[in-house]
Amino acid sequence: MKAMIFAAGLGTRLFPITKDKPKALAPLQNTTLLAYNLEFLAKQGVSEFIINTHHFSEKISEYLEANNNFGLNIKISHEEILLDTAGGLANARKYFGKNEDILLYNVDVISNIDISKLLAFHNKHKASATLAIRNRETSRYFLFNKNKELKGWINKNTDEVKSCEDDISDFNEFAFSGIHIINTDFIKDIKEEKLSITPFYLQQACENTIIGYEHNNDYWFDCGKIETLKQAEEFIS
Repeated sequence: MKAMIFAAGLGTRLFPITKDKPKALAPLQNTTLLAYNLEFLAKQGVSEFIINTHHFSEKISEYLEANNNFGLNIKISHEEILLDTAGGLANARKYFGKNEDILLYNVDVISNIDISKLLAFHNKHKASATLAIRNRETSRYFLFNKNKELKGWINKNTDEVKSCEDDISDFNEFAFSGIHIINTDFIKDIKEEKLSITPFYLQQACENTIIGYEHNNDYWFDCGKIETLKQAEEFIS
């Protein structure tokens, strides 16, 4: 399987760690977020990696070169301007095949999710995209129907709702884990411009099968903040 690791972000929530390095190289135990996730995904059968870069991009390239790419097949998709997730996917499109399922993984996520089960679930439902989701507290939730099909989104802070249907009372709220599988044919028309994947998913959810894969029994950390990075490190130790 092929995976794209999103590592282009500015890492502002990790300052001052990111004062002189990208968040992908933030320390985790005796390694980095990037190296940890490369090893984790490689052990689960990922055979090829695409890493998008922008902030301190040269340091990621130097780090990978110094470590001989950790013995892995890695390609860099550099962004002169930060393109966010959907735009980053469009920029990396030259590395994707037709009708190919790609794992997308945020570099600051630490989890023990079983990628083979995620992929099997994705294939079983013949989904255009499959999102790893959890019951956890956040300010923004994806909305799913009883079949775990994506149908909307809600911002709890502003009460903003985007939905395929007027009545959202029967929908279930789940937090997105920053881990997803997407078919390359599904994204063939995404433009190479700054755009998050969330509005794309919401635009497509009414006509396409975007399914939620619930993984509450796995551990999961968003290491984009110093406090949660420390929590993940203590938990793994």
